[in-house]
Order: sequence, then structure tokens, then C-alpha cells
Amino acid sequence: MIDRETVDRVFAAANIVEIIGDYVTLKKKGVNYVACCPFHNEKTPSFVVSPSKGVYKCFGCGEGGNAVNFVMKHESMTFPEALKAVAKRYGIEIKERELSEEEVRRNDDRESMFALNGWAADYFADYLYNSEEGRSVGLTYFSQKRGFTEATIRKFGLGYCSAQGAALSRTAREAGYREEYLVDTGLSIRSDRDGSLFDRFRDRVIFPVHNISGRVVAFGGRILGTNKNVGKYLNSPESIIYSKKNELYGLFFAKRAIQQQDVAIMVEGYTDVISMHQAGVENVVASSGTSLTTEQIRLLKRFTKNITVIYDGDAAGIHASLRGIDMILAEGMNVRVVGLPPEDDPDSFARSHTADQVRGYVLENEVDFITFKAQLLMREAQHDPIRKAALIGDMVQSIVQIPDAIHRSVYVKECARIMDVDENVLIAEVARKRHTAAGDRETEEFMRRQARQQQTEQTPTDTTLPAYKQGVRGGSSTEALEGELVKYLLKYGHCDFELKEGRTMVACNVAEVIFADLDADGIRFRNPIYNEILNTYRTEWERLGRGTEVPANYFTSHINPEVSKTAVDLLWADDNYVPSQLWSRKEIHIESETEMLSIGVPRAVALYKSKVVERFIEEQNARLKEDDLSEEEVLEIMQKLSKLNAIRVSLSRKLDRLIL
Repeated sequence: MIDRETVDRVFAAANIVEIIGDYVTLKKKGVNYVACCPFHNEKTPSFVVSPSKGVYKCFGCGEGGNAVNFVMKHESMTFPEALKAVAKRYGIEIKERELSEEEVRRNDDRESMFALNGWAADYFADYLYNSEEGRSVGLTYFSQKRGFTEATIRKFGLGYCSAQGAALSRTAREAGYREEYLVDTGLSIRSDRDGSLFDRFRDRVIFPVHNISGRVVAFGGRILGTNKNVGKYLNSPESIIYSKKNELYGLFFAKRAIQQQDVAIMVEGYTDVISMHQAGVENVVASSGTSLTTEQIRLLKRFTKNITVIYDGDAAGIHASLRGIDMILAEGMNVRVVGLPPEDDPDSFARSHTADQVRGYVLENEVDFITFKAQLLMREAQHDPIRKAALIGDMVQSIVQIPDAIHRSVYVKECARIMDVDENVLIAEVARKRHTAAGDRETEEFMRRQARQQQTEQTPTDTTLPAYKQGVRGGSSTEALEGELVKYLLKYGHCDFELKEGRTMVACNVAEVIFADLDADGIRFRNPIYNEILNTYRTEWERLGRGTEVPANYFTSHINPEVSKTAVDLLWADDNYVPSQLWSRKEIHIESETEMLSIGVPRAVALYKSKVVERFIEEQNARLKEDDLSEEEVLEIMQKLSKLNAIRVSLSRKLDRLIL
């Protein structure tokens, strides 16, 4: 593991302008540099590099971070890999702390299994080309049945495992590989009868599965016979180097094309991916022999937020696509769907069309998920009003998954139009389902927005109001409020302000107020990234001395890439705000930083504590509904509810003073 001292040396030496300048053309603009973002297509530069802060931020797609984050993102590396790459550029020796015996053993096991899988992949590929059995069975299947060229076969490392039963296991042992690794990787299976090893993938063509960095983590094997008692495909078992829910077949070969085109095409199987690549469409992945998982979606999200699902024309393919759509939506990604002709799957379609024809078909036939689902289910419902009601409920369930309120609103409007349903009915149903599933108070937020719109008729409507004037609201989520408190800490934690207590003005410090209020009730942030920033700030604040500014690079250069990206987003959130001249013309008072803090900090703390108290009350009310409670437990819950309601009333009064 790389020690913190070495990490700090790398960040201190890294010149972010030099590093990013190797990948994009930067133009100086004031104290910063600008460019067109390398992570999404744009014509007007919105990608900004700040040498003074040592960070970059794209105001188009939202990407941001430090020099190491940039290399991670652009090169699809892990944090240690990117750190070593930057260190090498500046001649810094990477020192890693001594690992424990258990860590050493586990690392040795991992590397041994990776080495064995790499050897096995070479063995299968060699056997395919250089044995009579491999050429007559495996190569014939790939080249004649599937139409794969030699270049394609070698690119994906396709191979063949002998039908002899134990040829690979025997050869691997002769090459010095240990039996335990053969069993753990799943290449071999130990016989219950005599303990001998035999090959898992015997008499099958082989598809190696590569992880995101190109190492072979597993294999898929397809039998070529017609034995219906044997599964057509057989995959490696899970191991310390392979978890099928975390891998996407073809991603290693597709990641650059996905980044360049800002969209990933999702298909079902190995041959679908390979045929599409051979046709010239390379931004294609498959779910690696399993149903689509959240982890796979999040892996893909590192490269794009746009997914196009190509489903087989049969009923099974259609409904498999429906199951994955809601999961994709729940991760905040944009999903479109393409149906192929009934006689085709992606494999056969790619083999019978050119790359331009495949791309053209996708562009002409892809539809957003709401249209796809409506068209599909309306055919099933036809003129049955009961089935149509169920269909609307099904579509609402998909919309509920979307985390972004604006996107939900757009899809609610589109669903209302397609289904000829009152939009307000759908809004209420979406709000009800979100509240039931996750405690989302969308209906309350909607009513409050309506009330605020009426109030703003008497106030300026300049859209250049700073973020703290727009601020968090009573309907903001717990996570948004946590983010607001973290932003106050990062930007103003060392600052003092005055707070009115009765008729007296009391001197306060931002960090002290936030920590004191959270500590008083033993509150921890639920968002793990915000909580890590909070804990890091507290540690440095106490070490440096209360009232001393904690340097921003503690967070923008944090060893956790998610922490550094989040810190960049929060620190840069309001930097581009310039008060409109409209305010001075209308003689409207612009609050000073001190005035802003005296209102914003207590308000954000009170709103957050109010949310936490509401959650505690909901939990206690849920407990009251349990059937097996004793009288003592009921009394205890009622006492807790009484205290919580008293706190809620107190916070409500405080918020009335702070907000109104």
C-alpha cells in the first residue's frame, strides 16, 4: 500500500497544467486555462483548469478532480496505477508500506491466479490453432459457423479446450502451477472419487473474460454438441479475482470507443459483442453471462451516462431488457432501447450488415425507455382498461427509479401525453411511490415550490442569485443538506460570524457551530463521502488549531478519488457567480460574507437536524406498528416520540425565524 507521505509528494510535484496539457490543448484565460472537455463532445470550451487550486472542472458534464483523477479517468486506471504514472513522470520513487502476512498471502494468491489464467488463455488459443482437434472443431466453429476472421479471433483471445478430459490440468501442473490455484480459478474440478483433477471446460470453445485493465479473470465455454442435458454455456466460478456481477464482457476492448462516442451499447452474449466489434461497432459490451447488475451499471457509468440496449426480437429478449431498464434508470443514467427484427439477434444482424448500416439502424430505431415500454405494453393491453391501468402503474414504477427530479418531471409529462392521463395524477402517484420506497417527500416539495413561486412575484427574478440565496430548502433531501454543510466547512470553516441570541450578538465560528450541533445529538452523515470529508476536516481542524483555515488540498488531493472529486465540485460551486448589475440599479442590498454566514449556517444546520428528527420519528412510528411489542416497549417508544416531537417543534420555530 502506498504511504500517505509518498502520495503527498506526488501531489506536490504534479503540475496539473502539464499533465492535462499532454491530453488536450489548453488555452490561457485569465488565471485559469480552458479547453473542450475530453470526456464529452462539445464545441464551446467548458473545461477549466485552475493551476492555483491544482484542480480541473468541466461545467458541461460535471467531471472534476485533481491531476491524478484526470489520469485515472482518461486512461481508465485505478488510483494506485494513476498515482504511479504521475510519480514516474516526475521521477518520484513510490514507497509502499509493508503489508501484513495475510495481505501478502492474499496478494500472492491473486497474482498467482492471474498468472495461471493468463497462461490458460494462451494455452486455449494455441490449442485452437496448433492442434488437429482445435482446428477441426473449434476453429471451424468460429470461422465458418460464426464468421469470425482470424484478426477477430486473436483480438478476443478465443480458444478451444480439448475433449480429452484432463489435458489442461495435466499440462498446467507440468508447467509448475499448483493444484489449489487450478481449482480456485475453476479451470479444474477435483474428482470426488479419487481426488484427481479434470478440466471444467473440456470439449468447449473458449471465450476469455478480461477485466477493465485487460487481465483475464475468467472464462466462458460453449459446448458444440446437441446434448440437451448439458448447459450450452459454462462459466468460471466466483473467486478472489472474479465476481461476475462486477465484470462486463468486452469492456476492455470497448472503453475508448464508449468514451469517444459517449454511449455504450448493451447486448446479451459473447458472440453478440464479438460480431459487433468485427462489423466496426466497438462501443459494445455484454453482461458477462449473467443478468444485468447494479455493479456492472456503475462500472459502465465511469465511461458514459448513456446506454442503448439492443434486445433480441423474441419475447424473452424483450422482457429481459425491461428488467434491466429500471436498474439503469436508478443509477441516474439515460437509457434508450432498440428492437431488432424478430428473426435477428445482435450477432446475426452485425454479420449481415456493415458498420454504417448497424449504426444507422440504431440511430433510426432507438427510442427512449418510456416510448418503448408504452408501445410494448399497449400492444399487450389493447383496449382493456384494467390492463391499461396496470400498464400505467408499470410505467410509473420505472419513472420512480429516476433520481433526478427534472428528468422525472420530463418523463411524467411524456407518459401523460402517451397514455392520455392527467399529469397531476401521475405526479401524485410518483410522489407516493417514492415516499413509500425511500421516504422521499416529493409532494411536500412540490407544494412548497408552488408557495415559493407565489412569494417571488414580489421579489426580483434575476437568475444570477448566488447559490446561498437559492440555498437549501425545507424540501431538500438529507443528502443535499449534508452537502451544504460540507460546503460551508470547506469554504468557510475558519470564518467567524455573529449570531443574535435574544438581544445579544454572539461571536461564532462556522466549524464550531456545525460540529457542536452535530455532536450534541450524536449525528453522523449518511453519505459516506460527505462523512469522510467531515471526519478529515475535524481531524485537521483540531490538529491545526480551531479557527485556523484547513487547506483545500487536504481534500482536493485526498487519496480517495471520490472525496477529491466531491471536494472540487463543492469548492467550485459558486466561484463563477458575479452579482448582476440589476441589483445595484434597483438599489438591492448584496449581503456580505459575514451576513450570509449568519443566516446560511444556522439555517442549514437546523434544516438538516429537522430532517434527521423526521427520520427518527418515522422509525419510531414504524416500530409502533409491530405486533409483538410489550407494554414496556410501547411506553419507551412513546417517550422517545414525545422527546422527538418536542425537538421538531423547537426546530420548526427556529426555522421560522431563520427562513421567513
